[in-house]
Amino acid sequence: MPAANADTPSPAQYPQAQSVEDFRTRLAAVHATMAAAAQRAGRDESEIRLLPVSKTVSEERIRHAVQAGCHQLGENKVQEAKRKAENLADLDIAWSVIGHLQTNKAKDVAAFASEFQALDSHRVAEALDRRLQSAGRSLDVFVQVNTSAEEQKYGLAPEDVAGFLRKLPAFESLRVRGLMTLAVFSADTQRVRECFVLLRELRDQIRETDPDLIGPGDLSMGMSGDYEIAIEEGSTCVRVGQAIFGARSRPDSYYWPTDRPPEQR
Repeated sequence: MPAANADTPSPAQYPQAQSVEDFRTRLAAVHATMAAAAQRAGRDESEIRLLPVSKTVSEERIRHAVQAGCHQLGENKVQEAKRKAENLADLDIAWSVIGHLQTNKAKDVAAFASEFQALDSHRVAEALDRRLQSAGRSLDVFVQVNTSAEEQKYGLAPEDVAGFLRKLPAFESLRVRGLMTLAVFSADTQRVRECFVLLRELRDQIRETDPDLIGPGDLSMGMSGDYEIAIEEGSTCVRVGQAIFGARSRPDSYYWPTDRPPEQR
C-alpha cells in the first residue's frame, strides 16, 4: 500500500490521461486498488462508490472520461462546475459539488447538482432548501466534519454534528446521506487513518442514538493519496481525481479552502 497523501503529487506519479483508452486504463487500476483494499478489510467493493473528481480538467478530456465510463463527477468550485454542467449538458453526468459553498452560490447548486458533500452551515442548508423548493427539486447532502481538528479547515467539530443533524429535517428538500471528511494532508499514515476512524465511529454513535438523522449513513472519505486507507476504515464513497485524470499543477490544499473566517471556526 502506498504512503498516505502527499500534498503535491508528482506528474510521474499521476501522468495525464488524455484518450478514452487512457481513462479506461486508469479507472480499471483504481477499481483494482479499491477491490484489494476492500478485501483486506473484509468488505465487498460493490458497496463503495467511486466519485471521479474533475476539477481543473478540460471539457474535452471530460468527454473522453465519460466515454470511458465516468457518469458521476465531483467538482470543488461552483462556478467551474456550473460552466461544465452547461457546456456538457448533452452528456449523461450527475454532478457532485464537494467543496465549500457560500450562500450566494446556493441558487447555482440547486439548479444543476445532484449531490452536495460539504454541508456544515444551517445558513447554507436554508439557502439551498429555499432554492430547491422553488425549482421543485431535492438534493442529496453529506455533512462535512473536521476530523483533523485543524482550525483553518471547514467542517463541523465532531461534537457538534449530532445537534446539527437534528435541525436538518426542517429543510425538506435536503436528503441526508451521511458524513464527509478530509483527512489531514500528511504522509503520516497513522494520522490520516485516525481521521477516517473518527468519522466512522461518529457515524456509528449517531446510528445508535438517532438513526433517522443520518439516512443510510454513508461515509465520503478518501482521495487519490489515501483512498485505500479510507476503504479499510469504512468509506462508502472515495473522491478520486489525480489517480484518474493526472496530477494537477497545484497541491491538494489549494483546492480545499483553508481561509475560513474566524467567526466560522
